[in-house]
This record gives sequence, C-alpha cells and structure tokens, in this order.
Amino acid sequence: QLQLVESGGGLVQPGGSLRLSCAASGFTLNYYAIGWFRQAPGKEREGVSCISNRDGSTSYADSVKGRFTISRDNAKNTVYLQMNSLKPEDTAVYYCAADFLRLCVLPISLDFGSWGQGTQVTVSS
Repeated sequence: QLQLVESGGGLVQPGGSLRLSCAASGFTLNYYAIGWFRQAPGKEREGVSCISNRDGSTSYADSVKGRFTISRDNAKNTVYLQMNSLKPEDTAVYYCAADFLRLCVLPISLDFGSWGQGTQVTVSS
C-alpha cells in the first residue's frame, strides 16, 4: 500500500526555518516525482515545489523561489522541503504527493496520484 507521511511542521517566527520531510512506504520513490503543496485557511491548495524522478530537476512557485529548497534521498525513500526566511503568508497545511514518472513543470498542478495527510506550518511572532 502506497503511503506518504509528512513531518517537521510547527510554529516558527518570521525569518525562521523549518525542514519538512515526506517519507514514503509501500513503494520506491525512485520512479516517482514528488510535489509539495500547501493550503491556507480559506484558500485553494497550491503547488509549492516539485522534484522529478528522472533527472532530479526541480520547480518552484514564484512565491517561494530562493527561500525553499526541495531535495530527495532515495536511499531513505524520503523527500525534504527546506524552508528558510519564512513569512506569515507561508502559514498553511503542507502536503506532499507522488506521481509515477512525472515531469515537474510550472505551474505545479494538483493531479498527483497519491497524497499524504499534511503537516501544519505556522509562521507567527
């Protein structure tokens, strides 16, 4: 059974950092692109970042470019999202999702096949 579990969320002050993890079980991440998404209260879910399985290429939404970094460790079957210089507008539930042999292009669409349950990130002083 394909499962994704996010962790690493929490409360952080503006300007701070968090690293989110997306751990996969029941399948090998090597063949899947992984996307990170977020949904703030009252807003639609949006794509934040994506990493391809093919060549490790990455994509970022303009709102996080230069502040967030996505990476993958296939040996640990885990994808990470390093978030630096966090802003209050980054507050949201963050989800990771997997899709088989997908290219990462912008904008990052929501039609990924498998999703995690989400982790809350709150940026506030």
